[in-house]
Amino acid sequence: MEESQYKMNLIKIGLKIAYYRKLQGMTQEELAEACDLSSGYVSQLEAPNCFFCPSLKTLFKIANVLGTTVSKLTDIED
Repeated sequence: MEESQYKMNLIKIGLKIAYYRKLQGMTQEELAEACDLSSGYVSQLEAPNCFFCPSLKTLFKIANVLGTTVSKLTDIED
């Protein structure tokens, strides 16, 4: 996978986290607290200019709190 595609996929994951968070009516701070993460970390995950790769463990925590699945958060094209 090319670097640009990798970065685009990370952006898509961040956008999906933000989408599901807002769907649940949660703030970044509320999501962070529920997942035992810092609000700065959640903010970085959702930022379109930050190519931050969360661990699988973190994705499972986030998906669980947001009432979705890791598959839906990472459903991206190759």
